[in-house]
Amino acid sequence: MHKIRSLKKFRLPNVFILILIVFISCALLICINFFTIKILSANRAYVNGESHYSKGQKDASLHLITYLYNKDPNQFKLYLQELKVPQGDGMARKTLLKAGDNKAARQGFLIGRNHYDDLDDLVWLFVNFKKVSFLAKAIHEWEQGDLLIEELFIIGTQINAKIKLNTLTVDDQKRFLHQISNISDKLTINERNFSNTLGHGTREIKNLLILTNFIFTLIIILSVCSYYSIMVKRLVVSKKEIEVKNENLILANNELDRFVYSASHDLRSPITSLKGLIEITQLEDDVDQIRDYLNLMYKSLAKQDQFISDIIDYSKNKRKQVIMEPVSLQEIFNEAISQLMHIENASKITFKQELLVDQIESDGLRLKIIISNLLSNAIKYADVTKQEMFISIKTYIHEGFNKIEVSDNGIGINDDCKDYIFEMYFGTNKNKGSGLGLYIVKEAVENIKGNISVFSESNIGSKFIVTIPTSYGV
Repeated sequence: MHKIRSLKKFRLPNVFILILIVFISCALLICINFFTIKILSANRAYVNGESHYSKGQKDASLHLITYLYNKDPNQFKLYLQELKVPQGDGMARKTLLKAGDNKAARQGFLIGRNHYDDLDDLVWLFVNFKKVSFLAKAIHEWEQGDLLIEELFIIGTQINAKIKLNTLTVDDQKRFLHQISNISDKLTINERNFSNTLGHGTREIKNLLILTNFIFTLIIILSVCSYYSIMVKRLVVSKKEIEVKNENLILANNELDRFVYSASHDLRSPITSLKGLIEITQLEDDVDQIRDYLNLMYKSLAKQDQFISDIIDYSKNKRKQVIMEPVSLQEIFNEAISQLMHIENASKITFKQELLVDQIESDGLRLKIIISNLLSNAIKYADVTKQEMFISIKTYIHEGFNKIEVSDNGIGINDDCKDYIFEMYFGTNKNKGSGLGLYIVKEAVENIKGNISVFSESNIGSKFIVTIPTSYGV
């Protein structure tokens, strides 16, 4: 049991787990959104770069064709200048594949007319996602385009050489024009495939982002709702506990008020009687009468002694912790009977014992209080008019419970009193008891998780049955 309790200490409370789930979900959601936005931003930069790539290639082709026919050197310079745009992107691609992020790759992107602020996103996406399907396919299309750009560069070199050597013929012009047009058509297809691939990847990322956001938002909402539900339940339970405690406090205060009032009355009553009897005795000369007064004094003191004893039992039952230990019922009964023999008519009563159970596991102090009070009541309320007075004591096990049965053939209990006999200061005859006995018995029985029942008929007798568990769960 000690190990189980130790493990329980390390268990995370449900509320803490829910808060942890919300925190982790929010953190993941922020990270996912951050990286998704970064990927989408990089995709946008690549699409924008592709537009510069495409425009540079087309402008270069246009200047080359113009140069092919008018042989203006400025057109060739413009051709080379525009061709540097796709060539710069090609240099960046080759450098990133071989060496990763470096100065040469960034310079290549700048030559490709990409914005300086987009360089980090362009490099980051290429380095980290070059093997992801959509980007790998786009890089492949990019590579094919770069090969065509090289072909276009070679054609331009050939045209420039023939023009400088003045060996360019009309057939050469037709052939070069066909080659340039063919390359431009192929590059248009590559460029379109590149953009479409990035667009498809962007849409997939967007859909994944929406799904991820939905899932994590749902987790957060459910966790918050569960947290709210748990807190509401705890508040309700706490409110009920407070209400129960308030009710118990009210009952305890009422009980305390009654106790103080009755205790002060019952403690003063014997003293007042004693003072009166002493004053009368002082004026009396008759020895027999003095003996009668002394007997009355004794009874008054005995009553006060019993009341004080009941108060002590009440205090012990209220304050002392329940201690489960092996207890002998036989010893408790014998001790209680011997201590109660001073009560009037106790010596005339026959005590019958049938103890089928002796050793039990229970609280010894409270069992003594229970048994002593039950036997004391049975003696005090014995029917002296009957030829034989007896008190029967039985112990046995029934349906898994220990049973203690105390019965007598005394004066019994009237039907109109049976519902009140376990209340504080209720007594059928205040001259015979304080009215605390059965109240203390009931509380003591409840403290050891048992219950008590009574069967009684007026002028026939009474039977009290105490039921207590044979074992106690920890």
